[in-house]
Amino acid sequence: QVQLVESGGGLVQPGGSLRLSCAGSGFSFSLSALSWYRQAPGKERELVARLSPTGGRTNYADSVKGRFTISRDNAKKLVHLQMSSLNPEDTAVYYCNAELNRYSYWGQGTQVTVSS
Repeated sequence: QVQLVESGGGLVQPGGSLRLSCAGSGFSFSLSALSWYRQAPGKERELVARLSPTGGRTNYADSVKGRFTISRDNAKKLVHLQMSSLNPEDTAVYYCNAELNRYSYWGQGTQVTVSS
């Protein structure tokens, strides 16, 4: 059974940091491209960061460049999103995604709220 389980969300003040984690199981984690998406209320889901299977190539949304870092640990089947200098516009549900060949897997999401 394929599973992606996110953790690490919560409430943080503007300027603060959070680290999201996503644990994968039931598929070839190390061969998968891994991504974080987010969806704010009333908005479409958008790509935040993407990491190639080897970890050698990353893509970031312009709005998070220089503030967010995506990383992976294939041995532990984890993908992380380190977020810093958070602002209220980063408030959203964050989803983990894994892509392998024609398949795309999603986690259930974790809420990140940036507010004073």
